[in-house]
Amino acid sequence: MMKKVLLAVFCTVSFSIVQAQNVPTVTNEVPAVTDVPTVSSEKASFYDQIPLVNEVLSFAKRHLSIRYRSGGSSTHGFDCSGFTRFCFNKFGISLPHSSAAQGSVGTAVDKEAAQPGDLILFKGHSSGSNRIGHVGLITEVIGNQIKFIHSAWNGGVRYDYLDASYYQRRFMGIRRVAHLLAEK
Repeated sequence: MMKKVLLAVFCTVSFSIVQAQNVPTVTNEVPAVTDVPTVSSEKASFYDQIPLVNEVLSFAKRHLSIRYRSGGSSTHGFDCSGFTRFCFNKFGISLPHSSAAQGSVGTAVDKEAAQPGDLILFKGHSSGSNRIGHVGLITEVIGNQIKFIHSAWNGGVRYDYLDASYYQRRFMGIRRVAHLLAEK
């Protein structure tokens, strides 16, 4: 009986070693692009900044599930503008600690032109208001779906989608601040 158990263990270990040797190596290297199509200068200047925008988004994602805290701007808790300010500040961009004030930073962008790294602005709790009261950071745009990360009073730092009725009714606009990253 002991021989059968040892034989089974030996076969399992041997099989695992063979399988591990057959796993292709994954690297983080990005292949060089030799033929880059020409684009307008506005698009080129934005897309030239993508690596830094990706760093901001990666940094933001590391803070998922940190609790909401009114007036908070640290890992002990964030309010919405404190979170976006914290993320951009890490990369040398100083944003005001107010969602309404962040609504005047950067350049206004149409919803159809939204890109990851853009700020997305909403009315506060009252959809009848005309004032910006909430801000998030766009993480992904697929077709007309906009995904953003933000610090919400009912869940802390989390993802949401613009197409949710709550956010659709409160949507105020999008601001591009990525060009500020390039100036640093």
